Amino acid sequence: MCSLQRCLAKYHHGIKILLSRSLPQEHVCSLNKNIYRIGSNGFHTTFMNFAKRKDKDEKKSIQMNPKAKTKSAVIEIWRNMTVQELADSMGKSVDHIFDVFVYVDNSNPYNRPKSVIHNFTVIQEAAKKSGFRFKVVSHPSEREKEVVPKYKDVTRRPPADPSKLVRRPPVVTIMGHVDHGKTTLLDSLRNTRVVDSEFGGITQHIGAFSVVLPSSKDRVTFLDTPGHAAFTAMRARGADSTDIVVLVVAADDGVMEQTVESIRMAKEANVPIIVAINKIDKPKADVDYTRKMLLTQGIELEEFGGDIQSVPISALKGTNLKTLIEAIALQAEIMDLKAEPTGYMEGVVIESKTDPGRGKLSTALVQRGTLRKGCILVAGTAWAKVRAMFDDTGRPLTEAPPATPVEILGWRELPSAGDEIIEVESERVAQEVLKYRMDKQREEKLENAKEVIAQKAAEHHKVYRTTLEERRRLGWYRVRRTGPREKESKETDGHPELNIIVKGDVDGSVEAILDVLDTYDDEKRCKLSLIHYGVGQVTENDLELASTFDSLVYTFNLDTPKKTKDLAKQKSVLVKPHNVIYKLVDDIKDEISKMLPLKKVEDVIGEANVLQFFEVTVGKTKVGVAGSRCTKGLLKRASQARVLRSGEVIYEGKVFQLRHLKEEVESIKKDVECGVRLDKSGFEFEPGDIIQCYSIREEPQTCEWDPGF
Repeated sequence: MCSLQRCLAKYHHGIKILLSRSLPQEHVCSLNKNIYRIGSNGFHTTFMNFAKRKDKDEKKSIQMNPKAKTKSAVIEIWRNMTVQELADSMGKSVDHIFDVFVYVDNSNPYNRPKSVIHNFTVIQEAAKKSGFRFKVVSHPSEREKEVVPKYKDVTRRPPADPSKLVRRPPVVTIMGHVDHGKTTLLDSLRNTRVVDSEFGGITQHIGAFSVVLPSSKDRVTFLDTPGHAAFTAMRARGADSTDIVVLVVAADDGVMEQTVESIRMAKEANVPIIVAINKIDKPKADVDYTRKMLLTQGIELEEFGGDIQSVPISALKGTNLKTLIEAIALQAEIMDLKAEPTGYMEGVVIESKTDPGRGKLSTALVQRGTLRKGCILVAGTAWAKVRAMFDDTGRPLTEAPPATPVEILGWRELPSAGDEIIEVESERVAQEVLKYRMDKQREEKLENAKEVIAQKAAEHHKVYRTTLEERRRLGWYRVRRTGPREKESKETDGHPELNIIVKGDVDGSVEAILDVLDTYDDEKRCKLSLIHYGVGQVTENDLELASTFDSLVYTFNLDTPKKTKDLAKQKSVLVKPHNVIYKLVDDIKDEISKMLPLKKVEDVIGEANVLQFFEVTVGKTKVGVAGSRCTKGLLKRASQARVLRSGEVIYEGKVFQLRHLKEEVESIKKDVECGVRLDKSGFEFEPGDIIQCYSIREEPQTCEWDPGF
């Protein structure tokens, strides 16, 4: 805008202000198309009298076309802005705003820098005509008052007031070596037959049960942990969640590998131990020898002056079970176990699984507070609103006090076994906690990746410095590529690869299988790749993934529906169900063995000792012949042969001709002298050389992976 036009605009705006202040309102009509009319005398003034073609500077200062092709800046506007605030937001002067108001309808009341623009349309039009795009925000003062959500974590509450504590049942974990009678002992205590339902006769889950003792009518919570070597993590969780450990040791086997491991876990958890020496009814049972074996592992029994109780029992026949129950009750009374039944619930996830009919479930042990329907729970990066609760027999529960094992229905995501469960006041808090924990996991992952990133950056910098120095040395000459260009797609190294997908019934079983797969150590001959794993039934996505990667699907303790089997058959995907973990591992080893190439095996047929070398004439050619005696096995014509001199191989080829006396023969037996001619006519033998005849055959290879059981 030129200076003359700017002066006229200010002059006309000043007239407008003076008229609005001095004359009565009824004599002043609103501005319509930039024309002022006063009274009835016909006096008027208009900008049309000063209309002229705008120059380039004026067109740049006020952009009348909001649909310009150039990308304009974005400013923040809000309701009830003052003229000064609008100018500051645009980064312009107040005079610029007044100049723009000339082209904006209904802007005449806003004639001072501190005037509040109540008409929000005026603010929008002023921004558009100034060439800005805008976004609507709240007032800065309101933004300062807004509470920025701060994601936080939740932890267990501080110790409760002793006056609020009440007596609670003890939590007892049954631990020991596989097949030493842990589950059979629980069967006898609660008069059930769990062991009949265990595949392979071994427990593969953490079983949580509440048992009412017939003698005292007291309730005891028992945890039955797996004894198999693959379930180490599950045993550790059982030891960490318990008050008393009952160590079951078979009197005929004594202390075994998992027995030692259970003792170590109990000591690390600082949990008192009661030893149950089982199978005393067996013919080879030796209770005294078993006690001495326990003494070597640091278990100081009362029989040897220690403070650890030991009870010889027969879980199968029920011998001395009452004595064992009294020992458990005595230990619980000495410990004086109490818990706070009020306040938010705290506990631990014992096991988790996906049920096809009910969804995501978890078996939990309540440790503090009382769990009720509708509670909001957080465990790891999963949360739940409790829809229903069940006891170990499947009966619905309305509430679960401390030391109660309970099955929880209502998880949005499946929690991991061993996660702490903490109740929070609302779903909003649960979402904040999950956000905080996921952010922490992401930060830890990035922190762990820093070392790898730094190493790769150092390698890249080293290569870059070398290349840069080479370029500087050559000057303007171009650095030529050395060798062929690296291919975009990396070719495999020729080794076979077995891709698998693992689906299990519960989280702990899948965890145990993954731990076993981590021990695979035969990568040089065959690669083992875990494409996917999860808890629950095989889904269509799993089959699609298996078809894409040409992988096998292994299920553990799952029944595959007929529809899934038909779909797998249609996609040519092999689903292999298993119920025992070591059989699953053996199946994987068999599949790896099938993929290994045939191995060439050399069999030595016979050996001969060279006695003399002489040359004979065949036609017009002289050839070397070794006068030899067969010392081992059989020499055969046309077989593979090698010549050893002083233990070193100096020639490999084939036996061309064998002669005994003057006759050509097919083979030479042991202790028979002969003449041996090889396919290399110019080779010269020396007395003392050894001729070996051998054959090569192919045989299948076997996987050498040893998972440790």
